[in-house]
Amino acid sequence: MESKPTTSHAQAPILFVSVGILAVCGIFYELIISTFTAYFLGNSILHFSLTIGLFLFFMGVGAYLSRFFTDKYLLDYFIQLEILLGIIGGLTGGALYVAYAMTESYYLVAFILVGLVGSLVGLEIPLLTRIIHQQSFELRHTLAQVLSFDYLGALVASLIFPLFMLPYLGLLRTSFVVGLLNLAVGISNIYVFKEQLQNFRLQLGVALSAVSLYIFGFAYSFSISGYLEQLLYQDEVVLSKQTEYQRIVLTQWKEDVRLFLNENLQFCSLDEHRYHETLVHVSLGLHPAPEKVLILGGGDGLAARDVLMNDKVQRIDLVDLDKTITDLACQNPALRKLNQNALKNPKVRIFNQDAFKFIEKGGELYSVVIIDLPDPNEISLGKLYSEEFYRLVGKVLAKDGIVITQSSSPYFARKVFWCIGETLKQVFPHNLPITLHVPSFGQWGFQIASRVPLDKAEPRLLRYLKELENKKKTRYLRASLWESLKIFDPDMSYLKVEPNNLSTQYIIQYYEDSWKQLNE
Repeated sequence: MESKPTTSHAQAPILFVSVGILAVCGIFYELIISTFTAYFLGNSILHFSLTIGLFLFFMGVGAYLSRFFTDKYLLDYFIQLEILLGIIGGLTGGALYVAYAMTESYYLVAFILVGLVGSLVGLEIPLLTRIIHQQSFELRHTLAQVLSFDYLGALVASLIFPLFMLPYLGLLRTSFVVGLLNLAVGISNIYVFKEQLQNFRLQLGVALSAVSLYIFGFAYSFSISGYLEQLLYQDEVVLSKQTEYQRIVLTQWKEDVRLFLNENLQFCSLDEHRYHETLVHVSLGLHPAPEKVLILGGGDGLAARDVLMNDKVQRIDLVDLDKTITDLACQNPALRKLNQNALKNPKVRIFNQDAFKFIEKGGELYSVVIIDLPDPNEISLGKLYSEEFYRLVGKVLAKDGIVITQSSSPYFARKVFWCIGETLKQVFPHNLPITLHVPSFGQWGFQIASRVPLDKAEPRLLRYLKELENKKKTRYLRASLWESLKIFDPDMSYLKVEPNNLSTQYIIQYYEDSWKQLNE
């Protein structure tokens, strides 16, 4: 005996609108889990790919399971599904925070969430299609309209997430909002189809209770986020901000100020002078007249601070993608104290652009190029350690110019360090690696390159370092330390590795392998 149509043509619009909203929610859930995993574990390409692949697989599982739902109670099943998905989905952000901060089972929790949410999302479209088809719509019309709304919703979500949700709401608030959207779909369908439901009061009560919980969560999301984020750091979180590019966190304990980008330490105020003095003054000292300096990265202003110690420097162009970072360096009291208000100096010009695009345009020549970028732990950063990038750097570098780049750890990421050196050799005939100990980072290193012999410039460098020492401008770097900076212990010594370029991105694999071995 055929079941009677459960809905009328007049009620169909609510179902089609539901399809679009559910598509938005489904894409949001994929992006939330992928983004959390990339922030916590790095390598965004790998984790986005794995999360989306697994999510689609479990959507297939959900679609298959839909065959076991009988036609008689399809509306009830659909509404219950939305309530359940809203409850689980809204908790996704908090669950991933806790899993990473308090357990060793982040991957397991993320996998369970992908499995649960993906399967529930996979159930939605088959159930909705069957509900609409029961209205006596032809199957071809039903599928055409359902899939059209589904794909349209996916497009909307893919645009809204990076442009609005992530930078303005953050991941935790976005989780609550998406959970509320699922619950809103359930509640609106309860209202429209209440005469056809088995127990609409119970379903409505559960949905409204969950809505109340998430409204509370949204209202207090900054407090909740602050508490969860504090679990990730040893020191007090004094600033936390999500931008369209990254998560910025500033912590402080007494005089120890630390900056983290996407959970990765960028500097510790107690020892950053070791890093920045070596990065800046070695490159400036090797050049006879460093009048124009280009800093790629370094949005915290610490490299610019040290460059300004050199009276020969007439102009500094600083290129950092994220305007929020350079604004903080100009406005935040802790950062301004550390960088000595360097970014407000009239010699400094700030460009909030992609470093690759900036030097691609060219137009000016620089005496010294200082590359102070995060480690190459994902494709978007790997391109800034490529042969193609260094060739562009060469075009903006004066004939006698010096380029220096931070190069990760020659001990913890040995292949990465020597890969950067090998890549520079493809562009510049003269190369010099150096290394030092930075307590908060461990053993660290830089690669220096030029078109002119570097060894002939060393006497000039030593005179410059002695001058800085006599004027008490440096706390760590001394002329007497120079020879030690060139010494690499056997377990950090040269390795034959492949140079990095845009088509291969060997450096990403080297980086993943190095830190994987460290964690084993």
